[in-house]
Amino acid sequence: MERPEGDFARFYDRSVGQLSSYFVWLNRGKQSLVADIKSADDAALLHAILERADVFIQNLAPGAAARAGFGSEELRARYPRLVTVDISGYGENGAYADMKAYDLLVQAESGLTMVTGHPAGPGRVGVSVCDIACGMSAHAAVLEALIGRSRTGLGEGLKISLFDAIADWMNVPLLQFEGGGRMPERMGLAHPTICPYGAFTAADGVQVVIAIQNEREWANFCAHFLEEPDLSSRQGFESNVARVSNRAAVEARIATAFAGLARHEVMTRLRAANTAYGIVNDIAGLAMHPALRRILVDTPSGTARLVAPPAIANDGQRHFGPIPAIGEHSELIRAEFR
Repeated sequence: MERPEGDFARFYDRSVGQLSSYFVWLNRGKQSLVADIKSADDAALLHAILERADVFIQNLAPGAAARAGFGSEELRARYPRLVTVDISGYGENGAYADMKAYDLLVQAESGLTMVTGHPAGPGRVGVSVCDIACGMSAHAAVLEALIGRSRTGLGEGLKISLFDAIADWMNVPLLQFEGGGRMPERMGLAHPTICPYGAFTAADGVQVVIAIQNEREWANFCAHFLEEPDLSSRQGFESNVARVSNRAAVEARIATAFAGLARHEVMTRLRAANTAYGIVNDIAGLAMHPALRRILVDTPSGTARLVAPPAIANDGQRHFGPIPAIGEHSELIRAEFR
């Protein structure tokens, strides 16, 4: 359901014709209905839709849906099979209930920015991770509720906040802080509790991330990449705990080896050592990545090349619907629910 001028997310940028990248990514295959729930006719239309709906999701300000006659408890009493989802910033109760909650604000409030970035300062995760985490959490909860409904015949009321969703992802640094009494450090492209695990620069400037998970992998790395088979048993290098304490010396030794090798030489040695690695790509690198799958989707401004959805079904490729124009399906929907 959109305003007459369109959902504001349509126009965050103009990356896809006249539409924003955000809107095109999230609204493939949806229908657009322009309606105003404050209008008696449009409120009646929404109730007609809800009578047949499985799920109702709203993210209005706390209490706004109820004041408009669409509170989740009221709706489930009227439509017992309905699953309702109320999205909020910080929950509906407590001191933060009326706080505006845009993605970056929640990244900051949750402590995420303080474990992200370089030691010189905190950083924003480069995508709207709080919004996405909340949506994914809601999606999983809805599927669970629908399975439950298949057994009981009754829907369920779900409440999910951006803060709760990303705070759940912050369990590991929180447990480390409360269990160890130390504030997690910002490590850039390094790992706070594993060494070596991070980025090193080859002779031609390419950054390569290596990930060593256990002592067997470390011994192979020393023997086949560093060409120092005895290094893995020396003091300060003999265990992950020792290497974390001796991080500067360990990483300096590896950095020196990388600096003497071009990208193809680095990759050859890492493969010989059976070391997990990845290239630090920019967005241009992503666009050309051999593993990237793409789909074509129609929009009101032309065809867009989107990243393909991650799930691959064994019964063939799905049909990917277009991005709707503002109110494109208003008459169709109104006719369906008269």
